[in-house]
Amino acid sequence: MRKRSHLYFGIKTRQYFPYEDILRVWQEADTLPSIEHAWLFDHPMPIGSMDSSGPCLDGWTLLAALAAQTKRVHLGLLVASNVNQTPPWLAKRAATVDIISHGRLEFGLGAGGAQREQEAYGTDFFPAAQRIGRLSETCEVIRRLWREPTVDFEGRYYHFTQACCEPKPMQKPHPPFIIGGWGEQLALRVVARYADIWNGPGPAEAFQQKSRVIDRYCAEIGRDPAMIARSAEIPFDPQENPVTIRQRVGNYIAAGATHLVLAPRTLENGIAHWVCEQIIEPIHSTVGDAESG
Repeated sequence: MRKRSHLYFGIKTRQYFPYEDILRVWQEADTLPSIEHAWLFDHPMPIGSMDSSGPCLDGWTLLAALAAQTKRVHLGLLVASNVNQTPPWLAKRAATVDIISHGRLEFGLGAGGAQREQEAYGTDFFPAAQRIGRLSETCEVIRRLWREPTVDFEGRYYHFTQACCEPKPMQKPHPPFIIGGWGEQLALRVVARYADIWNGPGPAEAFQQKSRVIDRYCAEIGRDPAMIARSAEIPFDPQENPVTIRQRVGNYIAAGATHLVLAPRTLENGIAHWVCEQIIEPIHSTVGDAESG
């Protein structure tokens, strides 16, 4: 995967909104070169402070629909839950979306661990160390499924005989892995080994420290840390002062993030244009002036 040093902006829409609103935002973003990627999440029910019984569209199904109705933006789930499906199922779903999108998938993956939704939907809830161990094995299995005709695998957590993924993704050798993780002892070791992009879900001050840990783990295994782009998601309310939002984004850029995911909490008409005009383009202008100076 290529080193990514330039700022690479995207937009994320939550699935609490009607399909027509999400489609409108994605198709609008698809016409704006400043927005290079677009994202959903992989939770089957509202999370955080939201009413868990409220509406929430399925991430993989919606992603496939949006992939078919956009042409340019890279796209993915930030991030898919490893514990909600087996590695071969994940490989198959992701490969299908990559084919539908003609090679635009960025494969987001995390260890999972939303206990409330796993209890509600009947998937097993594992301790953190086991979730990270499963994530590591999944990365290995999916890479092989995307390259090899069939895969036999005997790991600590997963066991597969003659697993296959046909057809393969369009991107070669495979779509980029964007791995979400925060824990220094286990999760960031998986990031250092397998990620093309790391998505860090914490505050900017801690983001930089975690990024240094990834650098150290890369050195231990002989991998160039510059091959892992650093990604941050920045939620915001469009009613906020754009200067305040730009300052928040700038904090992550100063901490080393180049893959920026802007996540509006509402989806007003024209929100993608607003994001470009009020956030992305002024930041590009400021960074460009600083580099030229």
